[in-house]
Amino acid sequence: MSFFEAHRFKKDAPSGAALALGRAVADGLKRELDTVAVSGRKGIVGERGKKEIALLSVRAGDIVGEHTVIFGGIGERIEFIHRAHSRDTFAYGALRAARWLAWQKPGLYGMQDVLGLN
Repeated sequence: MSFFEAHRFKKDAPSGAALALGRAVADGLKRELDTVAVSGRKGIVGERGKKEIALLSVRAGDIVGEHTVIFGGIGERIEFIHRAHSRDTFAYGALRAARWLAWQKPGLYGMQDVLGLN
């Protein structure tokens, strides 16, 4: 499986969003992402291992957020794609989190908490 993300001006690779997707897939497969992640391939490196998860970063143009999760087999693949067309989406999420956080007790929270998914 592979993750692709795009945005030419990004400094980090892979992004936090790509890492979060990678962790979710690894968790679902009962694997540790830090152990099975493969980032970037160049030259004759051989086959990717069956338990490895590829995290690939592609930066292109002015795309603000695009992530693709690919489950591939021989002769077929399933893709899940998220495309953000504007940074407004991320700003809205940050504002929503700030409003939610203002009513919480001190502690460590994530977007899962903000969205009521925990």
